[in-house]
Amino acid sequence: MRRSSSENESEKAGVMLRRSFTFAVAALCLISLIVLSSCAELDRPAAEPFFTQANPPKKQEFRWSNGKLPKSFDPALASAPPETDVVRAIFEGLTETDPRTLEEISGVAESWSATDNFKVWTFNLRKEAKWTNGKLVVAEDFVRSWKRLVTLGKKTAHAHLLNNISGVPADAGVTQISSTDAADLLLNSAPTPVMPGMPLQQLSRPANTNMNPGQVNGSESNSNTQTGKPGEKKAEPEKLGFVAESDHVLKVTLVSPDKDFPKLVANPIFRPVYGDGEEFAGKELNASVVTNGPFKISAVDAGGVVLERSENYWNRDAIKLERVHFVPTENAEKALAAYRAGDVDAVTNADFAPLVLKLLSPYDDFRRTTHGALNVYDVNLSRPPYSDRRVRQALSNAIEREKLTDDEMEGITRPALSFLPFGTKAKVKLSQDKEKAKELLDDAGYPGGKDFPIIKLLINRNDTQQRVARSIARMWKQNLNLETEIVVKEPGDLELARKAGEFDLVRRGVVLPTADEVVNFMAIFGTPRDAKVEPAGIEKSNNGTRPSVEKPLTLPAGGDVTPGGDQVPAITTPESILNEEDALYELRAIPLYFPTSYSLVRPYVSGFEMNSLDALTLSNVAIDSEWRPKKANGDSK
Repeated sequence: MRRSSSENESEKAGVMLRRSFTFAVAALCLISLIVLSSCAELDRPAAEPFFTQANPPKKQEFRWSNGKLPKSFDPALASAPPETDVVRAIFEGLTETDPRTLEEISGVAESWSATDNFKVWTFNLRKEAKWTNGKLVVAEDFVRSWKRLVTLGKKTAHAHLLNNISGVPADAGVTQISSTDAADLLLNSAPTPVMPGMPLQQLSRPANTNMNPGQVNGSESNSNTQTGKPGEKKAEPEKLGFVAESDHVLKVTLVSPDKDFPKLVANPIFRPVYGDGEEFAGKELNASVVTNGPFKISAVDAGGVVLERSENYWNRDAIKLERVHFVPTENAEKALAAYRAGDVDAVTNADFAPLVLKLLSPYDDFRRTTHGALNVYDVNLSRPPYSDRRVRQALSNAIEREKLTDDEMEGITRPALSFLPFGTKAKVKLSQDKEKAKELLDDAGYPGGKDFPIIKLLINRNDTQQRVARSIARMWKQNLNLETEIVVKEPGDLELARKAGEFDLVRRGVVLPTADEVVNFMAIFGTPRDAKVEPAGIEKSNNGTRPSVEKPLTLPAGGDVTPGGDQVPAITTPESILNEEDALYELRAIPLYFPTSYSLVRPYVSGFEMNSLDALTLSNVAIDSEWRPKKANGDSK
């Protein structure tokens, strides 16, 4: 019997209805399954809390991958890891840096005091401090070692740290930041060096690079000695501001007050060396160097540097580690492989790629630390309208730094809302307010960006810096309606343009190897020695503490540099900036971001504290030989 067409249509409709219902039920079940799976995923703990599991050494032996083999054990040349790590372990300064707080703690000096104006400091040395040869460490050891720093001049690592010590020649503080410029190094950038602290009138004078370690003030090589015409008596050099008042009392006089000076002398370059430093001569690492730290050198070979706990160290009983093995690795990949294989207990000073960082970030043994370096845009204060503080603040306010660091640099840097990454006691922070930026620009006479000249921004030829510059240019356009010309130059050409003042803003990286606020701001803005000549165009405020730079400055934007063209002077003005509050008020440079550093540390290692200064001390490190990884139920394996 044949069905009618209406019956067929009805049956088809029923089939379609049943299929639709079945599909809806299936879809609902699938959605429920996804939701339940997601909830379970959120509730389920990670299968492995650590990047890789390894059992601890049976002895107090610490294996540390911190880069390649050190080039020298000389404290005067220790600018960055791996050299600084070894120097901190085998030499001890007047003070040490607390790795957690970055405050100064006692070293060879058991106590210290300052005059009311913080310009004269007295350090009282321990009577029990000894060298590895058994001889006492005395104040004259520091005097002799610091004189050696002065004679080494710019060959000294971070020589600008000497700038505030009385009697140190002005050009002894020239510092060259090249491969140690972490501000660039961590981003694989071509480094832009900084030469803070050199008086503008002396920029064209080449620094003396032929001084011998034995030559001190009064020698022919001393750059502070004026020769004059033949037959004229030479001018007497200024007396150095550090003297040994007795075997156990060291007195230091400063140019400018510095309440943080004990933090400064914790830097590796201020550590004493035994004798005249001849032990560091030559290209080969010398394992027999006499030292005064908690560890001494035991062996040096292609497999690394081995340290042992020193028998003569004054606080030997507090040192837990018996041996430290610095394991050299050629690159980050090999360091990571050594860690995964259980051959090392910690990895630092490794340039991990962004993809690797994302892989490592969930694990408990991976650490991320803000690095002691700063990237800024220096402002050409000799050019209007940039001599107007309101313009500088408007440009700074219009930069969205979080977007910059997250989008353009994939989260491997941190936004700089201050000049120093160590934390600040200043009550103000850098503002990021687009509406306020517009108001400031309006007040300066450029409503809606009208009639504002095209911003000429100079940067070095580097992919990251170009992305950053393009992003900031877009922000200035969107937020202030300003146009930017980005000029990309090779390092040499960048120097020539800076010297000629052919820029409005120029990118610079600054390394900050100390927690001393005064010295750090000298590195960024120059020293008080730059403030001897008052150029026209500056109006001081009523209290004389802050210059009002609404008028154009006549100060040159650049200057000659020493031969080779590889040093950059900080752009300075006649009045020094030595604290965060003044720096954020004036904004003679616009801070952008801080680089970050990374490490892997086994869970059985205690006391290994990462920090912004890379001031890693081994005095508190210990191995928990009883540590065992836990199973999923919480029991030890």
